[in-house]
Amino acid sequence: MPVVRIRRRAAAAAPEPDWDFEVRPRKAVRTARIVAVVLLILFVIAGTGMRNAFTGVNFRLIDQIAMIAIGVLAALTTLLLTRPRVRVGPSGVTVRNVLGDSRFGWEHVRGVSFPDRKAWARLELAHDEYVPMLAVRANDGQHAVDALDRIRELGAKYTAA
Repeated sequence: MPVVRIRRRAAAAAPEPDWDFEVRPRKAVRTARIVAVVLLILFVIAGTGMRNAFTGVNFRLIDQIAMIAIGVLAALTTLLLTRPRVRVGPSGVTVRNVLGDSRFGWEHVRGVSFPDRKAWARLELAHDEYVPMLAVRANDGQHAVDALDRIRELGAKYTAA
């Protein structure tokens, strides 16, 4: 009997706007991936070696599985730090930080800045509000500077139109 695959269409979802620019952090993503792998390896080693330890405690198979599961959860939680992204396009700016997305139209955006002694840039909004942009990080150096310049350039282009 042949296998039939059904494709679901997202009819209710709004179409994605075209983006002129997208930026993600570089060093933070690389570091998070390395830390996630190290955590996973350490917890797998600890979990598999629990029965061989002579600590006087009787570890069972479920304890080993739980230890490995904790390592998987720790690694996945660390990988949340790879999510930040900023997209810029004709409809506005979308900022995705660790847990959520926020979309702002150009009528609400006043600019971008990099405050002194801060680790990341921020999107300046109307009414003296701001949103941190974890995707534009100070430790990325020239990459962050180029990203802010490009965001400012596109902001000037779309607010003038």
